Amino acid sequence: MYQVKDKIAFLEQHLSKKRFQHSCNVARAARQLAQRYGADMDKAYFAGLVHDICKEMPFEEQHRLMVAGDFAPDIAELHSRKLWHGIAGAYFLQEEFGITDKEILLAVRFHTVGRDHMSLLEEIIYIADMISEERDYKGVGKMRKLAEENLQAAMLEALTDAIGSVLKKGGLLPQYTIAAYNGYLLQKYAKLHEQKERKNG
Repeated sequence: MYQVKDKIAFLEQHLSKKRFQHSCNVARAARQLAQRYGADMDKAYFAGLVHDICKEMPFEEQHRLMVAGDFAPDIAELHSRKLWHGIAGAYFLQEEFGITDKEILLAVRFHTVGRDHMSLLEEIIYIADMISEERDYKGVGKMRKLAEENLQAAMLEALTDAIGSVLKKGGLLPQYTIAAYNGYLLQKYAKLHEQKERKNG
C-alpha cells in the first residue's frame, strides 16, 4: 500500500548513511509504539521511515517546499531553518509521491514542533523520533520508559525538555509547540483532578 521498498530505495539514495539509519530506527520504534497503543502498525512504520525525507535537502529547496504547501508554518518556524524539513517533507510526500493520508502528512509535518490535539499517529512519530535506537542523549532512558508506560506523559516530558532547550539558546518558540505543551499539561491537570475526585468520592 505504501510502496515501502521504493521509499527505502529513495531514502538510501538521498540521505546520508547516518540519517538513513536513523529513519529506519524511527520506523521500527514507531511500529513498536503502534503495537503497544493500538495504532496502525504499517502506517506508523511508513510515517517513521519518511519523517526526515527532506532533512538533508539544501535549505533553499526546503524553503521552497515549505512555503509552497498549505501546512501553515508560523513566524518562528519560518525563522528557524532546522524546523523547515518537517513542513517541507509533508508537502514533498503529497506532491512527489501522491500521499494523501492526512494523518501521515501531519505526523511528518509536526514531528519536530508538536501541536495541540495531536492524533495518536502524530504522538507516535514524535516520540519514536526521540527514542530511536541510536539516541544517546541524557534522559533518553527515562523517555523510553515513559513511552512504554504513558504516551501523553512522554509527550509532556519531551515538550518540556524541548522548550527548555530552546529558551536556554535564546531561540524562537513556535506557537504550535506552546499550544502542545499547554494542551498536554491541561490533560495532566484534568487527570489529577479526576483522581482526586474519585478518591474523595
